[in-house]
Order: sequence, then structure tokens, then C-alpha cells
Amino acid sequence: MSQTHNWTALTGRTWWWSALAVLIASSAPAQVPSPASHFGFEIGADRKLADWKQLTAYYEKLARTSPRVKVDTIGRSTLGAPFVMLTVTSQQNHARLRELRDIQLKLSDPRQVSGDAELQQLYDRGRAVVLITHGIHATEVGGSQSAARLLHRLATSNDPKITEILDNVILLDIPSLNPDGLQWVADWYNKTLGTPGEGTSPPWLYQFYTGHDNNRDWYSFTQKETQATITGAHNAWHPQIVHDIHQMGNTGARIFFPPYIDPVEPNVDPAIVTALNQLGTYMAAELTSKGKTGAVINGIYDAWAPARAYMHYHGAARILSETASANIASPINQTKDRIRGGREYDASQRSWKFPALWEGGRWGLPEIVDYMESGALALLTNAAKNRRFWLENFYGINRRAVDGWAQWPAAWVIPADQPNKSGLAYALRIFTMGDVEVHRAAEAFSAGGRTYAAGTYVIPMKQPYASFAQTLLEVQKYPDLREYPGGPPKRPYDVTAHTLPMLMNFEAIPIAKGANVTSPRLSAKLPIQTFAFDLPAELKAANRPRIGLYKGWSESMESGWTRWTLDNHQLAYDTIKDARMRAGNLNRNYDVILIQSHSPQALRSGLNAERYPAEYAGGLGEPGVQALKAFVEQGGRLIVVEDATEFAIELFGLGVKNALDGVQNTQFYVPGSILNTDLDVAHPVARGMRANTPVWFSDASRAFDVTDPSIRVIARYSAGNPALSGWILGPEKVAGKPALIEATVGRGSVVLFGFQPDYRSQTVATWPLIFNAMKTNRALIQ
Repeated sequence: MSQTHNWTALTGRTWWWSALAVLIASSAPAQVPSPASHFGFEIGADRKLADWKQLTAYYEKLARTSPRVKVDTIGRSTLGAPFVMLTVTSQQNHARLRELRDIQLKLSDPRQVSGDAELQQLYDRGRAVVLITHGIHATEVGGSQSAARLLHRLATSNDPKITEILDNVILLDIPSLNPDGLQWVADWYNKTLGTPGEGTSPPWLYQFYTGHDNNRDWYSFTQKETQATITGAHNAWHPQIVHDIHQMGNTGARIFFPPYIDPVEPNVDPAIVTALNQLGTYMAAELTSKGKTGAVINGIYDAWAPARAYMHYHGAARILSETASANIASPINQTKDRIRGGREYDASQRSWKFPALWEGGRWGLPEIVDYMESGALALLTNAAKNRRFWLENFYGINRRAVDGWAQWPAAWVIPADQPNKSGLAYALRIFTMGDVEVHRAAEAFSAGGRTYAAGTYVIPMKQPYASFAQTLLEVQKYPDLREYPGGPPKRPYDVTAHTLPMLMNFEAIPIAKGANVTSPRLSAKLPIQTFAFDLPAELKAANRPRIGLYKGWSESMESGWTRWTLDNHQLAYDTIKDARMRAGNLNRNYDVILIQSHSPQALRSGLNAERYPAEYAGGLGEPGVQALKAFVEQGGRLIVVEDATEFAIELFGLGVKNALDGVQNTQFYVPGSILNTDLDVAHPVARGMRANTPVWFSDASRAFDVTDPSIRVIARYSAGNPALSGWILGPEKVAGKPALIEATVGRGSVVLFGFQPDYRSQTVATWPLIFNAMKTNRALIQ
């Protein structure tokens, strides 16, 4: 008699059910981890910061455990950290992601749509594409922290509002636009926690080259983080909405959303403006309806400069949000009496744009993260509920672009055989990376009474991103806006000029509609071009001058930009810290020292010794000041720029003063514009330059009065009205005044730049002046 086994009696369940349970358990997805379980604290907790290493590990976990999330490394940061983007949408949308991207790219270029029947299908099947970017300014820590909480919510929640977002929206989320800075700030904050330095910024620029200026790079594309965002997100998807999350000061509103204040740059499509107006207002209404007071719209920020708004020239609405800050991750108590007005609104008074006052009190990272997440969810809700509107509006914007605006020329032509190869290469790279269709003429042609050679670059102005080309090629005419009639000027949020042919010293010619044109055969669209910088031979030779760039612990952003320029020219130089300056005997190591724009007080005193450790505090101090003086007197060359010229004038007792000292802004005002100068091209510093050269002038710039006849004037602001692009009030205050001078001091010399020769690494036109000033003859310095 055979023996049988009663598996149910042995195990309490059938054997096959037990095996199935094991199989299911082994194949089931892991539970999506909460931020608290991963980081060991709640995101947004006071005095707690997750760093970039912890955050990227968390995003990898989200992607492994949630079918709604995919994470990609789309580049590397300046210092080599992973630069990641998460794609978040429903599981069903993920399954057809390639199709949805193809739909989006067709809507971005109406020339690819066969007709209305296909267009309606694209509207029906497409999804709203939203890009959210966080933490470009690393000390604005709420953005990078709130990203983790927002992404976890989207990865796990089954709330109907969240599923509506996931079904109708493809979210591209870049949780940090500045991973290096995020890591630095977190490390510094944790190091200084509980010390007098708690809540301070690190004693160096929090983006390796540009510091806070890294969000002024959205048309020049110099930084690796910008390049990755443009190629991996913007151009790969062409989103309809971009939400750029920032923080601002603490004495006004709690959060800002658009509408922006005037002016709006004239090449931004009106449908972008009206769309972002309604979306920003909706976001403010959502927060206010939930009891979050202190939301302001139509204040503080304008929409003029493309350096901050790439997407406005690529079919998308840019929603800037700015949340009030604390002391990094440490809370503050803001008293009601310190809450005051801002640009275009008063934070102590109710108004249509600021209807719900914030009365003061505690403000810290929990509140910051809460406001940021609420704003992002409001934006995503609007995109989901109005999915078809966003697709239709996007297509209409691009349709008008390919039809050509009435005020645009038919084309821009750029001769290829121009002497400034670096400037031309830089500009071509900007256009091609910006998805502008640039072609080359296959044969000679004529237009507007002029003949152009084969190989001439041609930018037809009936294409999706013609507005990007137009705003960078045309001359800017910023409106004369005053606080009241005849009163002081209304300060623009940023600069007022961005005319590439002037900044980069190349010729571009608009071809008017209806002009007599011999139409050439054109090449295919150029691929993305590369930089082609050419360093002067004297700075590459074996006996080249030994160059030092001052890089104190309170380094200016202008100095950081110059490091980028020198590095990309592969120029050999040292950065000189305060301690080395104070040690003296500078001639032993250097022939030339460059001090970029820096206030005299910051140079002398540096960071506050009460809040920073001694190794970072104190600036040059008296020993460093005297060492610089001895350096020049013993044969060195000192180059100083803008407000650092005041330091040199005082130090050496030069017969020079700032001609604009004490002049009110009602008499003279230039908020970042391009002026014309006349150069003495016989002087070594100006050798090889154009006699008339555009230069960059902003609030730190100078015009000089020279009383010492031995001082050589190398450049003057042009007589009459030197304004070329942007906005200038009172041009007579600088017309004919010295702009660039050289003074002999002992056996050495000092070169003083009144204007900025390296504005955000864009002023290729004036780069040769810097390099020429560095070309000292070492044989004479002994």
C-alpha cells in the first residue's frame, strides 16, 4: 500500500499556494521608500539638509520602486557630479513615452503636421509637458529639498488630483540645476551648525565659475549644467510649461508668481505672455485659497532678458516662483515692522496683486518647502485640467513663428570670412545649440544691393525658434520707464542689452522682406557648433608672463566668469588667495596680477571674522595691500576692473577720479547696456582692435577724469551719444571721457578698466584688451 502525504496537514496550506506566495513575494515591487525612511529626517525639517549624494540615491530608489518614475543622467556637473532628470507620469503614459515625445516634437514644428485632421489627433493623443527645475542658486535650499517630497508624492499617491496629473502630464523634473553647489552648501551648513557661522553662505562662489549668475546663462550656454538642461530637457522635449523654483529675500511677500512687471521683451509671443499670466494667477489663487498668505503677482520681476528665459523663445511659458528665504535651513522670526515694500507692490498693504498679507512671525525651511510644493502642485493641476489648451496654445505659438512675424526680416545673413573667428564661432554655437536653423549658402548670392560669398551663414526667419535668433541679433531699445513723470528710472531686474554682434564683434545683416534677393541653395541645418577660442601667441610662448588672478574668499562673480574665460582659452595662470597676497614678495611668482570688479572695502576687509573662521576672513588686510603696492613698484603690472579701480587709485595716489562719483540716477543711468568707445590702437593694450569698439557698461562701471598728463588714455567713450544698445540716461556724462587708462608706477604699471571687458564671458569683442594687457615683456621686469 502506497503512502500518501497530506501536505495541507503538514503545512497548514496547500503546497502550491505556499510556493505561489513565495513566488509573488519575490517578484513584487519593493515598497516606495518615504523621504524620512531614506534620509532619517522629514524633508523640510528645521536645520536638516539632504545633500546631493543622498538625494541622487533616493531618486534611484524611486525609479526602482515606482513604475511612475524614470531617472536619467543627462550630463555631468562642472565638477563631475551626475546631473539627473526624472520623468514622472502614469504607467500607461510611460508605455507610450516615445510616441508622446514624437507628438510633442510635431506640435513644436507645425511644418511636420500634414493638416487639420492630423493636428486634431495630436491634440487628442498628446500630453502637456512640464519641466520643473530646482535649486539653481545653491543657498536657496528649499528647491532641492522640496523636489524630493514632491517626487515622492507623485510616485506614491492615489489621490484623484494626483492621478489626474499623472494621466494628463509628463513631468520632467531636474531636482538640482547646481549639484556641486548643493553639496557645498549642505556640507558648509552642517559644518557650521551651532557656531556663529550658522546660516552663512560658503566662502566661495556656489557655482564653480558663475556663483549666483548661473541663471544668466540661458542663451550663452557656457556652463555644463546649462548645456545638459538645454540638450537633455528643453530641446529633447520642448515643454509647454517651465517652472523655475527660486527663493528671494525675507522682508516682503512669502512667494511670487507671474504675471511679470513690464517690460516684456518684444519677441516673446503674446500667447506665451497671456498663458503665463493666467497660470501664475491661478497658482497664487490656489495657495491663497488654502490659507497660505503673502502671495504676490505682477511685482519685482520682469520678462526682458533672454539670459533668464530660454523657454520664452521656444514656445513655453516660464513660471518663475520666488519663495521667501530663511537663514539657509535655520528658521528666523520676522517682525511685522520689517515687512515693507518691494518693486511694484507694498508688502505691508493689501492690493489686487497682494491681497492676503503675511503678518510676520516664524519662517523656516518647513514653510519654504510647503509653499514650494503647493505651488508646483497647483501648476501641475492647471496643466492637467487644461491639457488641450496648453497643446493648442503651444502649436499656435509655433505656427506664427514658422509663418514669420511682420516685424521680422526675411532672413539674417552672417558673412563667414570675418576677422573675429572666436566671436563668430561663439555666436554660431549659441544659435545651433538653441535649435535655430542655421544654413550655409552653396553659392554666391546678392541681397539688398550686396553680394555674399558661398559659405555665408543664413538664418531664415520662418522657423519655430526665429524669435530666439531675432532677440539676440537685433539692437535692444529698452523703454524709458520712470517711478513718476520726470522722476528716477525704474530699475530693470537685470540688464537691458544682449546684442550678440556687438558683444561678440561680428557682422549680421537683416534682409528685409521683399528685398531683391538672389536665392541661394542652402545646406542642411548646421549641427551644434563648438567654441573656437584663439589665445595670443605671446601668452602661449615659453617666456610667457606669469599671471595671477586674485581669488579671495569673497570672490566676485566677475572674477569667476573670468576664470571660465581663461580656462577655456587654456591660459596658464594661478589663482591667488588672500593668504598668498599677505605673504608678500609677489614679484617672485608673478609678472601680472588681475583684480576683477570688487569693492575696495571687500578687497581690504574680506569676510566678517565674527561669522567666518580666521582662515577665510580678513581679505587682503594691510599686509596684502602693501604687498600689491610693492609688486607694482618693483616692476609688476596690476590690472583692475570697474569698482576695483577705486582701490588702485587710492593705493597709488593716481591723478584720476571717477567722473560719475556723486551723480544721481536722474542725471545718469546705465543698467547694463552697450556703449561705443574710441580706442588708441597704437597703444599696446589696444593693438589689433577696431578703432570703434562696443563695450559693456553697468552700475559698477566707471568713466574717468584724468589730471595727471603722464597717464595714457587707451579708450574713451565716444563723443555725442555713445549708446549702442539697451538704455542710457544722461549720455553726456560719459561722452568723451576716458574709459581705459594706464599709469606708470615705479618700475611697473597699472591698467584701469572703467568698463567690464569680460561681461559674463560674452564680451568677445573686448577679450583682446585683457589679453593684450597681460602681455608684459618679462625681460623688462627684472
